[in-house]
Amino acid sequence: MITLENVTKIYEGNNVGLENASINIDAGDFVFLVGPSGAGKSTFIKLILKEIEPDSGSIWVGDYDVTNLSNREVPQLRRKIGMVFQDFRLLPKKTVFENVAFAMEILHKSRRSIRRRVPQILRLVGIEDKRDRYPMELSAGEQQRVAIARAIINNPKVLIADEPTGNLDPVTAEDIMQLLDEINMTGTTILMVTHARDIVDKMNKRVVAIENGHIVRDEFGQYGYSDSDFMDWGIFDNE
Repeated sequence: MITLENVTKIYEGNNVGLENASINIDAGDFVFLVGPSGAGKSTFIKLILKEIEPDSGSIWVGDYDVTNLSNREVPQLRRKIGMVFQDFRLLPKKTVFENVAFAMEILHKSRRSIRRRVPQILRLVGIEDKRDRYPMELSAGEQQRVAIARAIINNPKVLIADEPTGNLDPVTAEDIMQLLDEINMTGTTILMVTHARDIVDKMNKRVVAIENGHIVRDEFGQYGYSDSDFMDWGIFDNE
């Protein structure tokens, strides 16, 4: 589903984003992307979305040769990828229903299909009773559920979650991870960027670690970093 072959991205000042990185993520995988700030995680995501271009190497997402994709074809690629962020990024003046429906509207889906599809997704993520609420009336966990609903409403092949539990308390974070696991079990490939050691250790999924632009570990298991690592990175909790 996602393949990087010998991908290198160097920024100005000789700052390494990724260097000679190769990885294959199969359809249906659930992968945690971990590592210190500035390690290359954001570069990894931006390359997949074709927000930036590699200096060398090749990138594939499904049938899309991302490296050689024309600007006209980029929107088609991104429609196959759902995005969930730490800060939710909901539209404050739209209701829950309208926030989720908006993702269908920009693809010019019919009103009939929107009226049918949105309630199904809200039911899936457990907030059907909040459909007429505004984001400011929701808890952080409920807002993230809306964000997830919006991300999956158009049946993406890949869901990228960038620190989706960073603003949540531990209990709510666990609920969100259970939801992501359920979505993964429907066949959606999930790539999640996180610093949350407790979540990674409990989920026991595939863990890809990046340091200084290099993939240094790729295996099933635990987070793999110590408290001293977190101190070195300036991270003092499990957010």
